[in-house]
Amino acid sequence: MAVDAIQEIVEALKAGGFLPPDAAPQLHPLAGGVSSDVFRLDLPAGPVCVKRALARLRVAADWRAPVERSHYEVEWLRTAQAFAGRAVPQVLYEDEAANLFVMSFYDPATHSVWKSDLAAGRVDAGLAGAVGRMVAAIHAGAAGDRGVEARFRTTQMFEDLRLAPFLRRCAEVHPDLADRLVPLADRTAAARTTLVHGDVSPKNILHGPDGPVLLDAECAWYGDPAFDLAFCSAHLLLKTVWKPAHRTAYLDAYDALQGGYLPGVDWESPAGLDARAAPLTAAILLARVDGKSPADYLQTEEDKGFVRAVARRLVAQGAPAMAALADVWKEALETR
Repeated sequence: MAVDAIQEIVEALKAGGFLPPDAAPQLHPLAGGVSSDVFRLDLPAGPVCVKRALARLRVAADWRAPVERSHYEVEWLRTAQAFAGRAVPQVLYEDEAANLFVMSFYDPATHSVWKSDLAAGRVDAGLAGAVGRMVAAIHAGAAGDRGVEARFRTTQMFEDLRLAPFLRRCAEVHPDLADRLVPLADRTAAARTTLVHGDVSPKNILHGPDGPVLLDAECAWYGDPAFDLAFCSAHLLLKTVWKPAHRTAYLDAYDALQGGYLPGVDWESPAGLDARAAPLTAAILLARVDGKSPADYLQTEEDKGFVRAVARRLVAQGAPAMAALADVWKEALETR
């Protein structure tokens, strides 16, 4: 990152009163996602995390998104904390005009990244179940809340960050599936059920001593909760291709995620939500090879081809529920 950009962040923190005028802080870049600059900032009281949204995401495709999503991430964190408590970081400061905010910092020595744990074969099905319960608690807490809905009129951002680069992009790459993918995207965009995180991925979940911590709510939206379940579920299935030695453990984590989430669905029929999550999961699987943000860990053409073929079949034929979708995936793995 350019030195002048770091200086801009420091000056914004001073101008807003978060840092004293004579402070000479050091910002240490943190490894993170494709959509923001993230830093560790050491203060006398301890380290904090500073995050600023990028206008152009760090992917091969030209993918741009409104930087005001930073404010909606702050709103999501503040809203979700009432339902998930310590499973959500605390917002310490926001500069909405500069599209940056400061939040809790989590020491890597005590809070590992779930994606890293999964890659190393440290697969804790109990954590997956806890993630499911946490996400369900947030969905249940905000379901039907018109006040929360009014603060998250972000359908266009969700379109820009999720539906267009994932589902609609796949409809362009696979025109024979457009009659499935486009209505799915349209139906999802029209939903107004509860507060959605939009990026429930192992890379955004920390495994701490008190359970999971959910980060990176830049895609926050009041819409269809089935998307959150589908997004995380797709990642667990993809891990079976990435690290086949741990396939059984990943599938157990997938089952635990469903088992943790679905019993917490009290705002609608769990079976109805399950039925919506299944086609979304299939579409997201396809998008992780042919969307604008392909999974970085699927690097061989053989792995990509496997995911593409099974996902295409699932999109074309449909899956009545998450368990049935997993059965198709397992059978394909066994015959690979």
